[in-house]
Amino acid sequence: MPQHPAAPLPAPRVFTQPMAMELLTSDAAVPIDTTVGYDSRTPHALTITFHLLGEEPVVWCFDREMILAGSLRPTGDGEIRLRPDPDGGLLLLLGPSGQRAVVKCDQEALCRFVRETFVLVPQGTEDRHLDWGPLLASLRR
Repeated sequence: MPQHPAAPLPAPRVFTQPMAMELLTSDAAVPIDTTVGYDSRTPHALTITFHLLGEEPVVWCFDREMILAGSLRPTGDGEIRLRPDPDGGLLLLLGPSGQRAVVKCDQEALCRFVRETFVLVPQGTEDRHLDWGPLLASLRR
């Protein structure tokens, strides 16, 4: 069977943005430095890196559409749940039930970042940014 040449992948685009967030505890809101990141080679996802004092950074991956949905209504399942906060923030509920961390971020700032990812990789074009070669090669073995 003849093989069709694959279209070249677009040049990867990566961008990051520092963003202040708060870990909500029963006693206080504790500021946390974070970095939100996007890499067009993983076009459906964005990362939030939590820079914790004295520890290695903790990285969580989120579906970019889930962030936008969570800004409007509660969404998510399992270890990642999102919901709008009445004061305009966005609550990220991270971890298993009973050990869940609640992190509050600026909803508008995070949604603006997500909208910028849709400028780089429009919805419906994500598959053009994925390198399927390694997976297909492993299946042919």
